[in-house]
Formats: sequence, structure tokens, C-alpha cells
Amino acid sequence: MPIQDPARRAVVTGLGAVMPIGNDFETYWANLRNAVTGTRKIQGFDVEGFEVQIAAQVLDFDPTGAMDAKMARRMSRFIHFAMAAGKEAIAHAGIDFAAMTPEERDRVGVVVNTGGGGIEQVIDGTHVHDTKGPRFVSPFAIPALSGSMAACQLSMEYGLTGPVMTQVAACATSVIAFQDALRLIREGDCDVVLAGGTEAPVLPMAVAALSNMGALSKRNDDPATASRPFDGTRDGFVLGEGGGVVVVESLEHARRRGATPIAEILGAGLTADAFHISAPEPTGRGATRAMLSALRHAEVTTDEIDYIVAHGTATPLNDVTETRAIKGAFGDQAYRVPISSPKSMIGHLVGAAGIASALAALGAIRDQVIPPTANLRSPDPECDLDYVPLVARPARVDTVMVNGFGFGGQNAVAVFRRVTG
Repeated sequence: MPIQDPARRAVVTGLGAVMPIGNDFETYWANLRNAVTGTRKIQGFDVEGFEVQIAAQVLDFDPTGAMDAKMARRMSRFIHFAMAAGKEAIAHAGIDFAAMTPEERDRVGVVVNTGGGGIEQVIDGTHVHDTKGPRFVSPFAIPALSGSMAACQLSMEYGLTGPVMTQVAACATSVIAFQDALRLIREGDCDVVLAGGTEAPVLPMAVAALSNMGALSKRNDDPATASRPFDGTRDGFVLGEGGGVVVVESLEHARRRGATPIAEILGAGLTADAFHISAPEPTGRGATRAMLSALRHAEVTTDEIDYIVAHGTATPLNDVTETRAIKGAFGDQAYRVPISSPKSMIGHLVGAAGIASALAALGAIRDQVIPPTANLRSPDPECDLDYVPLVARPARVDTVMVNGFGFGGQNAVAVFRRVTG
């Protein structure tokens, strides 16, 4: 049985999101349930000459709603997303850090992960240097590009003096945030942790590089259906951007202040493929081991999993490999459990992919509905599991597994459960 000590049980009490289909959690979750897609022609730079001209971008977003205008100008877009999502999650949880004593804030940590950080600062700073000279490079360029600065900004904004952490693990990174939050609570280092991920990679260099790699969908003429996880006609992922943050507390702390937990983090597992810089190991063995490790740490069996939020990128290799990995972990149970991929609607958010999936899991637990895999009309025969195509499905959802797999063979899996007792 999972740990019963309320001081060591880690529960989620607040949700925040900035996504291509919604600049707050409730809008994101409603659009996810309704299979609304956020892919469109790229805005922000001229795509003439680009083989790939589509992405899933955050629109109509004003960072000054979450941070001082001067600081917003100095910081990168990935930090903007984290600040906005963090502010929403804190408000949703009803937690007042200003009312805490310094000693109480010593026990509040921040774990916000990213894959690339402020890539645009490197690009822009290099351009300024090359065209105007070194004296014109911004003195804020280094802090703005640092991957850890999203977590640091949240810490400084709210005076949170517990551990501040950032892990970089490509597309698996924000699933790892939940393992770290769980560990900080269970080991008694924190009573509260802000956990999540953020990424803003829709930039000319990134689009060109991933396109040249052959990773991206080239359906420029039909962006809304370009991301097709598990579909036989899929041709690559859609690059996306966004961020999400959740408030994690010990159950004891949440109860003491009268908060209502949305779900509990039961466990997580990490493994490596040790195979290739971008391709998954074909048998899915590493991903299978990550799932089994997460189940073991969560003290949950496969027949208790009600829903799997798949990594589901819509690349030819990933979707087949993930299907094999799920079968490897679940055996015959793999054909029973519903699976879906948020990336069919929001694209691949890289370092924020895991938090986008975790928010889908938490919404499913809260509202007892499984969001669909959009655009799944012609299933790949090698992807023969229940991927909840096209339409959301009401269901009993108590325990959910979230998969996140990244370049370099990094595999991360987390397990969440409705709080009972």
C-alpha cells in the first residue's frame, strides 16, 4: 500500500497552464476535452523558404499579467510562461505565501524544468554582437537564457527560500519535476513545492533544425490535423510552446489550511535507453522499465491504472515504440487501459510536454473524463491499443500513468491517484 503518513503524502492542490489552446488551466482543459487543436501557420517570424511552416503557439499572451513590465522585457518567453502558470496555480490552490513566516517559506521549494531555456537570448545576443559589437549585448542576456531562471524568478517573486531546482532532460524533463517534488515532500525537506515545466522553442533555428532532422510534420496546408499520434498517416510532430505549474503539498499541510487535494503523486520512475541521440530504442525496453519502476514506487499494479497519458508524439518511430513499451509493461492489460495523447492538439512542447500531460491526467481525475487523441482516423496496425480516438470518453478515472520520453533515451513516468482517506 502507498505511504499513509499525511506528512509524507504529496498531493496536488493548484493548477496553472499557458498552452497553445488556452492561457489558463480551465480553458486548456475544456479545449483538450473538445479536441480543439492549436496548430496554425507560424507567427512571429517569416517562414518563407522553410519546409515546415506550422507550429502550436501561445497566442494573445501578456506576461505583464504575471510579472513587472521591466522584468518581463529582460526575461525570456519560457520564463514568462512559468510565471503566469505559477501565479494561476498559487491562486487556484488558495495559498498565501505573503502570510507565511520566513521559517514557513524556508519549507517551500520550486522545481520548474525546461529543455532549452532561453534559446532566443543566445540567437538575439549573437546577432547583436555580430552586427553592433560587444558593447551592445544586453547584460541581462545570461540570466535570461539560463534554464534555471524560471524556477528562480518564481522563488524571488514569492519569497520562497526552500530548494530551487531545474533539471534538463529534453522531452522527459517536466515529468521528472513530479519525482523531485515527491521526494522533497517525502524526505521532509518541504511542505509545499511549485512543480512544472516550460518551453518556448518556436524559433527559426529550432524549426529549421528539427525539420532537417525529419522530425516535424510537413502538413503546412492542413495544420489543424497535422499532429496525428498513432495514426497510420502520421509524418512527424508539431513543435509547440507553453508552460504549466502545479502546487504540490504534503497532505498534512493541505488539510491544515483546509485545501482540497485534486490528486496524489504516488511514484515515478526514470530509466535510459543508452541507444541513440534522438531515436527510441526499438523494442521499448527502457520505456517499459520506466513504467514498471513507477508502478513499483507507487505500489500500484497494472490493473489499477485507469488511463495512460501517452508521450504520443506522432513520429513514426515513437508511437510504435511506445505501444510496444506499454505492452511490455502491462501485458494483456495493455488492451484494456485507455490511452490518449494531448500532443494531437497542442503539439510537442519539449520541456513542457510532461506538465501538459500531467495537467491532462489531473483534469481526468477531477472530472472523470478521458480527453481524446485528435486526428486519429486511420489507426496504424502496429498501434493497436485503445487510444480514445477523436471524442472524449466519460470513465472512472482514479489512477493515471503519465509517460514522458526524451531525446538521448531519457524515460520518465509518473503515477497519480485520486485522494481517498
